[in-house]
Amino acid sequence: MQIDVNALSKEELLKLKNDIEKALKTLDTRRKAEAKKAADDAARKFGFSLDELVEDGAKGGKGVPRYANPEDPAQTWTGRGRKPNWVNTWLDQGKELEDLAL
Repeated sequence: MQIDVNALSKEELLKLKNDIEKALKTLDTRRKAEAKKAADDAARKFGFSLDELVEDGAKGGKGVPRYANPEDPAQTWTGRGRKPNWVNTWLDQGKELEDLAL
């Protein structure tokens, strides 16, 4: 598609600019959605959700710890995402999650 921009009026150029900006935003939105779906599909192949992976990789972590391992108080969990192994072990012993609350 060839457009002779020199032959267009200022109003036509502004409309063309606006149309291009809208088209670029639409393209970016569509490509982001496609990328997110591909990333989510890849994460699911390994048994995770994309949100879990993003949360784990976030600097500083997300949320405030709500639970702590009584055997190692440095091990904490916010209550979001996958349960740490120490929480699963605790629950497998028939103990209550509330007992780990901070």
